[in-house]
Amino acid sequence: MSHTVELMVRTTCGSCERVREQITPVVQQAGDELIVRVVDEDPELAMEYGDRVPVVVIDGEEFACWEVDNEELAQALAD
Repeated sequence: MSHTVELMVRTTCGSCERVREQITPVVQQAGDELIVRVVDEDPELAMEYGDRVPVVVIDGEEFACWEVDNEELAQALAD
């Protein structure tokens, strides 16, 4: 089963880049695609997430905010 994995980021967020680099191999290993969404470019996303980034969303459900555990992410994508 494939999952939709989104990473909500802001252009001014250093942690966002770190988390993107951290989780990309985990998502790829699961056979899924990572979609990076810049919340600054979407007023609706900016209202929802604001400064609360990076946020990982799997299949429309928030999975993690700020810090991501690779093992937990791999497990969630394996389910």
